[in-house]
Amino acid sequence: MPSTTTDVTTIEPLAHDEAMRCQAAELDRTLALLRTLDDAAWAAPTDCPAWDIRSMYQHVLGACEAGASIRENVRQLRKARAGRKQHGGPLEAALSAVQVCDRASLSAAQLIQRLTAIAPKTVRGRARTPAFVRHHARLAVDGPVHETWKLGYLIDTIYLRDLWMHRVDAARASGRPLELSAGHDGRIVADVAAEWARRHGRPFTLELTGPAGGTYARDPGDRQAEHLSLDAVDFCRALAGRGHPEGLLTTVVPF
Repeated sequence: MPSTTTDVTTIEPLAHDEAMRCQAAELDRTLALLRTLDDAAWAAPTDCPAWDIRSMYQHVLGACEAGASIRENVRQLRKARAGRKQHGGPLEAALSAVQVCDRASLSAAQLIQRLTAIAPKTVRGRARTPAFVRHHARLAVDGPVHETWKLGYLIDTIYLRDLWMHRVDAARASGRPLELSAGHDGRIVADVAAEWARRHGRPFTLELTGPAGGTYARDPGDRQAEHLSLDAVDFCRALAGRGHPEGLLTTVVPF
């Protein structure tokens, strides 16, 4: 296997401390992007159905405020469970709806102000979750996949991916440049590629282009190995259900 190709089975999942550093960096990049937006950009529709950039970041702010406060987290979950009982659907969708609705009156400036203030508290709140709780607490998930997660997977991986993918959504919707680097974004993409490989279990070679890209493979010499080549961000968007994926790209990876 060429030295420039990474055996995907050697990629370790994000460790807790690493995930917290990535979330802090991602929040910084998010705020830097949001501060460039004008009124028209805040109203731009995104790849998330029914959300413009403003409503998308009402959701993000709600998630961050829940991460910073156990009381706020419990309040949101109680309200979301009541909403799901009344209207049905996944709990994740009901929770997002609560976050958006509760912050609907905020202006763009207020959103940025509150996100700036809460960001470091969010990371500290998630960082201090005890290891025993992260490893042993479980939660059932009913969308976009139906499975049971360790709480640590939600705290370390999903919250980071959600922040990252929404920054991608905002950059695409607003036409603003998307800041990407091998060290930060490339690590997120590599983690996604490794989980994608574990989920589908097939041999492949994956060439991802762009600053966050790289080449990944498992059993590339297998005659049935699928070869894929595409932009790293587009790869993640496909796995997150954005666009019209085909083949192995239909394997859902939660974001």
